[in-house]
Amino acid sequence: MADEPEVAARNALRHGPALVVLAGPPGCGRSTLLRKIAASVPGPAYLGGGLAMLAGVPALALSRAVRARLPADDVHLLAEAVRSRVRGGLLVLDDLHHVDPATLAALPHIARHCRVLVAVRTPHRLPADALRAAATAWLPVPPLGTAAATALARSTAAGLDDAALAAVLARAGGNPLAITALARQAAAGRAPVGEDIDQVAYAIAAALADLPRPARTALAALGLLGRPARAELLGTGAADLLAAGLVTAEAGGSLVPVSAYVAETAAGLLDAPARTDLHTRLADLTPPAESARHLAAAGDTDGAYRRALSAADRATGGERAELLLFACGLGTTTDPRVRLAAADAALATGRPLDAAAVLRPLALTPPTATTLALEAAVLRGEALLQAGETAAARDAVRQIPDTAAVPVVAARDRVLLLTALTLEPMAALDLADKIAVRHPDPLPGIAAALAAVRATHRLPGWEQALSAAAFGTVTTTGRPPGPASRPGLNAPAAAPGGPGFASGTSSMSGPAELAGTPVAAASGSAARGSASGDSATGATGPGGDPLITRWSAWLLVEHLAADGRLVESAHAASHAAAAAGAALAYGWQTRFLAAADWALALHGHHLGLPPTAPPGAGPPAAPDTAFGALTVPPASSPDAVLPAGPAGPADEFGSGDRLAPEPDWDGAEGVLRRAANLTDLAIPADALGYATAATALIEADTGLLAAARARLGRAAAHPAAGWVAREAAWLDGQPDRAVPPPAAGVTGLLAGLHAVTGWWAAHDLGVPGPVEIPVNLPGPARRTLTAWALGTGFAAAADAWRPVALREQIRCLLAAGLTEPDRDRAVAALLRAEQLADQAGLTVLAGRARRGLRRHQIHRDTRSRRSHGRLTQREIDVLRLVAAGEPTRRIAGQLGISAETVDTHIRASMRKLGARTRTEAAALAFTAPPARSAPFDDSEDGR
Repeated sequence: MADEPEVAARNALRHGPALVVLAGPPGCGRSTLLRKIAASVPGPAYLGGGLAMLAGVPALALSRAVRARLPADDVHLLAEAVRSRVRGGLLVLDDLHHVDPATLAALPHIARHCRVLVAVRTPHRLPADALRAAATAWLPVPPLGTAAATALARSTAAGLDDAALAAVLARAGGNPLAITALARQAAAGRAPVGEDIDQVAYAIAAALADLPRPARTALAALGLLGRPARAELLGTGAADLLAAGLVTAEAGGSLVPVSAYVAETAAGLLDAPARTDLHTRLADLTPPAESARHLAAAGDTDGAYRRALSAADRATGGERAELLLFACGLGTTTDPRVRLAAADAALATGRPLDAAAVLRPLALTPPTATTLALEAAVLRGEALLQAGETAAARDAVRQIPDTAAVPVVAARDRVLLLTALTLEPMAALDLADKIAVRHPDPLPGIAAALAAVRATHRLPGWEQALSAAAFGTVTTTGRPPGPASRPGLNAPAAAPGGPGFASGTSSMSGPAELAGTPVAAASGSAARGSASGDSATGATGPGGDPLITRWSAWLLVEHLAADGRLVESAHAASHAAAAAGAALAYGWQTRFLAAADWALALHGHHLGLPPTAPPGAGPPAAPDTAFGALTVPPASSPDAVLPAGPAGPADEFGSGDRLAPEPDWDGAEGVLRRAANLTDLAIPADALGYATAATALIEADTGLLAAARARLGRAAAHPAAGWVAREAAWLDGQPDRAVPPPAAGVTGLLAGLHAVTGWWAAHDLGVPGPVEIPVNLPGPARRTLTAWALGTGFAAAADAWRPVALREQIRCLLAAGLTEPDRDRAVAALLRAEQLADQAGLTVLAGRARRGLRRHQIHRDTRSRRSHGRLTQREIDVLRLVAAGEPTRRIAGQLGISAETVDTHIRASMRKLGARTRTEAAALAFTAPPARSAPFDDSEDGR
């Protein structure tokens, strides 16, 4: 029995990324089994774990494992930072029951790319549902069997008689720690084995009784600290603990208990006055953040409150939020401004439910409500919006009177408008008109909400409004260019990544004296984005709130893509990615990068052309973004989607009936390289969905259908990936798998693409096509579906797709060739489809065009042309190892990249060299031109 979890864990960790959880009660041998498994699994092991007293320190367990300071405020960036260090090694975390929420949230993301082995004590108070769902194996550590328990007891105390041995085993219940402790005490004749008490605790207490008092106090202090500590902190007893073998010294000089359970038990054996005294002493010796918790444990809540606020004044990010929330939860009298500061910090670190909870005591009771209560009400409404509790958010702000301060009224109206947009979209239009009249010169937050309504209902000028919100303008007055060009903020229904309301109070920083207590001042407006800057100066668009600007940018990107304006969507996403990258907002940066590449992959123009300048044009310019997606045109350019001043006329963005400005991008290889790199990283669900869809679409269109199917089979549900899965099935000659309709909630261009694929599947199966045409479709999609319904008009539909999506233009030409009764027109359409598909490298569609031509007795024997692109240095490195006979896994290990990235490089090389197999590509590789200098970093992780 004892070997079963070990074998199961080894098997799970042997086959790539996995999360294995060992669970069991104190003393069951979790840590021993953890170390044994870690030593037996190939590759380097990164050992860390949680600490009891420092359970609130963000990412501490992971930092101990990788020996580096980690970014704890962004879960996805935290996961990626760990993944980039662990790679093919093994991440080992002990005492998971002591980890912080950031570590717990990051583990599922890390386990998607790394092998992770953790141990957790039961029972525990962790919200472990997500961990259980992500776990490859959840293995309870069983008690020792009779034979193993007997052997352990005999090895511990060889002189025990059979009766004493039986009593020890009966009381220990297979717990290794209990067996060891009870056997030693029974051999010494001091353990009352037959009494019904906690024998493990008794055994530990009896053993500690032999230590000098200073040593017992030092061990208890280690138990209360829950972390390693230097000998100076522990006092004179530290030397005795070292001599007794109860602690070990780390490289830096800190002492670590050999058994954390023994140290915790030693602390638990202290009586209440002694424990209080020890906590009080530790409070004087530890840093302020830790000191506050010791004072709270000692019962000095007022002192803990003051100490926590003092520490919060010097902290930032998640640590500041944790300290302020801790202060508010002590049960002492809390200044309302502290609650506002705590809610603001919690919102800034992505904890909206905590922000709403900490504000609950500041109930709004009109007409006697104070200014702080009104500010708390709007801030609580914002927090509930971020948490997705729309109706509760509306109720939180309803009672705020019109006579309140202007920023408070603006924040109230913002919440009411965004909740109406979610609950009653048509009613939101009337409410928006009233709010626009009430706020003729709207503050950034209210302007964002107005723009959200305009974007949702596609009112004139919505593009300029969102662009101004996302990328901002600076004027001498600090006022927005006007209501028609102010930004919007994403509403929940329009934000597939989660609640789209990003706001809270304005930044609260700096010391202030509140009843003699140092605390971060609650300064600024009642709601971030409602009055995030003074109305006389500053940026009018972003208003200093990055959350509002990023959601506005995301809304712009998604709406442009939904309208079929893919090049503009890619430009906006690339620009937003650069801004997010500069602010180290990793989650947003990867989301925008993936959306840009998805738009470019679907747009498809220049897919097969080399990513180099035409002859005589000089060297290609380096892209503006770090990942090289495309060059964003200057804001002053006539083709710019991102206005730097007052928004231009609506036709600046293009109507969809004329060719949009072409992106300066690096072709299919650039998209594949970046998107494959993104799928190897720990990124948000939206980013992963778009990256998977972009990669799989190019793979399927270029004939790598097995690779596309495998990639999509591992993908989570996402609107773009869902359509690509149907399309790949149709391309693969399986129209029956392309027939099922899309999931509910798919709108815009993707809804049209789903319907077009459904018509093609019905055509191939010889069954009637879909009856209804979705509403609110871009013009090309609507024309295509009308042509399918009428059986004519595909040539006009192909022209409509020309500036939007090359592959859909080709498909309309194919449909024209298949349905046109006039042979000459049918052949002309098929020849044009073949030409476009061959130029773009869309081998499957080119093959369908040739099959259509054969029906008209036009036979062609065409081999795929070779790409004019040159191999990159990494592709040459991979092919050199292929030529040496190395399998994919060993190539990945030698180059320090994932197996999937190796396959991506091999497929890219095969396309460039015109090779049919990886062996042929390796043979041709060393006759190919030398690697060009790429306009971006082609390292395996995209950095």
